Amino acid sequence: MYLSQLILNPRARRVRSEVGNPYELHRTIMQAFPGKEEGGPGRVLFRLEQSPRSGGQELTLLVQSDKAPDWDKLDRPDGYRWPNSNNNPKAFDPVFNSGQRFYFRLRANPTVKRKFEGQTKSKRVGLYKEEEQRDWLNRKAEQGGFTVFAANITAEGKQGGKILHPGQTPHRLQHLAVRFDGLLQVTDPDRFLETLQNGIGSGKGFGFGLLSLARPEIG
Repeated sequence: MYLSQLILNPRARRVRSEVGNPYELHRTIMQAFPGKEEGGPGRVLFRLEQSPRSGGQELTLLVQSDKAPDWDKLDRPDGYRWPNSNNNPKAFDPVFNSGQRFYFRLRANPTVKRKFEGQTKSKRVGLYKEEEQRDWLNRKAEQGGFTVFAANITAEGKQGGKILHPGQTPHRLQHLAVRFDGLLQVTDPDRFLETLQNGIGSGKGFGFGLLSLARPEIG
């Protein structure tokens, strides 16, 4: 796997447009990866955050991928830059052990499928109550080979995006955005690695599902 970090200038017109439409941001990111004729990009996850040291003057774009991106392929990268190009992306091949603990961050779209009266198909709906969001995270943890010891939940509102497919009428989607920050413990190393690689929850093409880890400081 590979991790990349890009710095975005929110004053740039292109950046403002793509931050407001994560589907377009996703399309820009995918320019750096192999196309179908080259075997495809593999799984690509990303998350956009405020850069903590810039006082809101910059945004940080984190990208996790199966294959190494070539950021120089971005078309008109106005407002984008990628520092430390010799180690960006950074290759990593984690090995986990049962019982390991990590601080984590996850920006997710917590949803469930429900069938409403008069409908034949289930519909995916957002979970707005904190208790439901916490239960959702615990279910994903059980399925994903880990246990959550503690998690702070931050509601980030609805995130919209217009999708345009060739020959089709544009339509707008909205996703509930929730950030989870906390401490987890690995219970099944193999499943946990798969979870890290594949992400958690729905809306991955809109910037959800990337699970970031940090080792707790000792001493």
